[in-house]
Amino acid sequence: MRVQKFLASKGHGSRRQVERWVSEGRLKINGKTAQIGDIVNGDESFFLDAQRLYINPKQLSHRHIIYNKNNDEICSRSDPEYKKSVFDALPKIRSMRWVMVGRLDVSTTGLLLFTTDGELANRLMHPSYGIIRHYAVRIYGHPSKSELTSLLKGIVLDDGAAAFLSVKKKASGMANTWYEVTLSEGRKHEVKRLWEAIGYKVNKLIRLGYGEITLPKSLRRGCHQLLNTDEIERLYQSVKLTVKSISKDI
Repeated sequence: MRVQKFLASKGHGSRRQVERWVSEGRLKINGKTAQIGDIVNGDESFFLDAQRLYINPKQLSHRHIIYNKNNDEICSRSDPEYKKSVFDALPKIRSMRWVMVGRLDVSTTGLLLFTTDGELANRLMHPSYGIIRHYAVRIYGHPSKSELTSLLKGIVLDDGAAAFLSVKKKASGMANTWYEVTLSEGRKHEVKRLWEAIGYKVNKLIRLGYGEITLPKSLRRGCHQLLNTDEIERLYQSVKLTVKSISKDI
């Protein structure tokens, strides 16, 4: 099995993360710097930045949680410009790593999914599965019907055409208007860029849903909770994976 798939299956990041470790020369296998495409059988020793990655011979139960992000937290594990990371607020686990599903920028709040199953995370983020993202967005101004139609028909951004699947007006004030929007991909700042393309600035953005999971109204900012068995099963089914053993705790 290729090293990125093997380590992801054991809860050590997603395939993309492992590939980055390899390309950056941070991962060693049996003392040798790993190369893209390396095949492993699981008997090797793995070190990331000189820290051993333990491979438990038993099938560990994967963990899956939902987190309500604050607007002053970054989605990187560390950044010298900011002190707070969403990873600092997560429960500590042994022998595995939390993999984030679909990052948010520092000012965006709301739903973040975390799992220790790297293969699940990889599929949930891959555009071929068309997983729906659901956002509440507040913009400055009051768009016309034709402008909203253009967001549904598609707009060419600097990285290609993009469009919302739905745009629903929720509330309107003197200066701002609230909408709920959905789209089936997660390009960088895509929601904000689509609104900016028709001349409107986003001044508040909240992710309400990701695929089969919605943000519970009872979950406070900066807090997490376990997904229940039904939610986990629906997540796996949405990306054509078989549900693995489910942990009932952290």
